[in-house]
Amino acid sequence: MGYFVYILTCSDGSFYTGITSNIEKRLKQHNGILKGGSTYTRSRRPVKLKYFEKLNNKSQALKREAEIKKLKKTEKEKLAASILKI
Repeated sequence: MGYFVYILTCSDGSFYTGITSNIEKRLKQHNGILKGGSTYTRSRRPVKLKYFEKLNNKSQALKREAEIKKLKKTEKEKLAASILKI
């Protein structure tokens, strides 16, 4: 199964970082297509997927999420630019 750590770009230019086991469903939730998006992204729609990583389990995903959240915005931009190719 696995979990994903992801970074979204919000309409105001800010980033949102989270984890999920179903990245397509979670993106639809953040954009209001399905119920369950976060309070933060609700007022910053539409959001776009900027970056994601697949990890083996929830524990690893939570640790990686914490690492990414500590990064500066410029560091997150570099991370996303160097890895994500959708």
